[in-house]
Amino acid sequence: MPIYEYRCEQCGCEFEELVFGDQAPACPKCSSDNTHKLMSACRHTAGHNPGGYQGGTVPAPSGGGGCAGCSGGSCATCK
Repeated sequence: MPIYEYRCEQCGCEFEELVFGDQAPACPKCSSDNTHKLMSACRHTAGHNPGGYQGGTVPAPSGGGGCAGCSGGSCATCK
């Protein structure tokens, strides 16, 4: 089941909720049913982000094994 982001129209609280149907969840802060789904950015998971690179750092296209900002090896130091 997908996790969606919602905003409460009564108190302005933004929250994420695991959704099992089409009904919008109640606000966890004020319990209002007046909530609306927000547009969310796509999130990369480990299966779609080889090597677990963070912050948009992508492996270099030519066989260096590192990211574009280093000479290879571990990209843990690249930000």
